[in-house]
Amino acid sequence: MEYRKLVSVTGFSGLFEVVGSKSDGAILRSLDDNSTKFVSSRQHTLSHLESIEVFTVNENVNLIDIFKAIEKHEGSLPPEKDPKAVKAFFEVVYPDLDFDKVYNSDMKKMVRWYNTLKAQNIEIVLPDMESDEEDTDVESTKA
Repeated sequence: MEYRKLVSVTGFSGLFEVVGSKSDGAILRSLDDNSTKFVSSRQHTLSHLESIEVFTVNENVNLIDIFKAIEKHEGSLPPEKDPKAVKAFFEVVYPDLDFDKVYNSDMKKMVRWYNTLKAQNIEIVLPDMESDEEDTDVESTKA
């Protein structure tokens, strides 16, 4: 399963993998329970994780940057039901977040999504990031 195939759907909790598409929607597989369902694009909006941006005090960053910061953090994740702990966690992990625009529900969702990605052993990397890493490996072997 690839990170670039993952979406969030309005009206549904959790993350989904795009299995197929039709002219009026998409066929999705839930990462939580592996169920497959058709989701109409007339009733729901699909947001690819790779296209989601998060507000910071400077320029917006891609969601993958937040996930990478969480991945580098050596402590444990906060319980998502504790809003103060979640905010304190993000103040340490990604202090540049614009906490006036990024709501606690958004931060809880990012923790939940990160847990889902790790539980499913999904590598948090975009296709262009993979080619950059391969280029660096090739250059280091040439040297």
